[in-house]
Amino acid sequence: MTSKQRAFLRKLASNMPAIFQLGKNGVTGVFVSELDNAIEARELIKIHVLENSDEDAKEAAREIASRTNSEVVQVMGGKITLFRKRKEKSKIDLP
Repeated sequence: MTSKQRAFLRKLASNMPAIFQLGKNGVTGVFVSELDNAIEARELIKIHVLENSDEDAKEAAREIASRTNSEVVQVMGGKITLFRKRKEKSKIDLP
């Protein structure tokens, strides 16, 4: 992913709410499965890493991205933004 594409996705995600919260249970199989479904439906999602989580946001982002086959767009504080192009009928066209 190029920096121009990453900037485009950051702009799209700027006003988007986080739809998942990563808490003290960490990155579990069920969490990853639900995220995978959400990424397929939405393509671009945000995750909020709660303060009570033992996970570091950057490490969690890398792990989630590898397990869901997605790209880390941005990790800012406790917010993770992920992107994966939908297999059919993609809504987001990258520049």
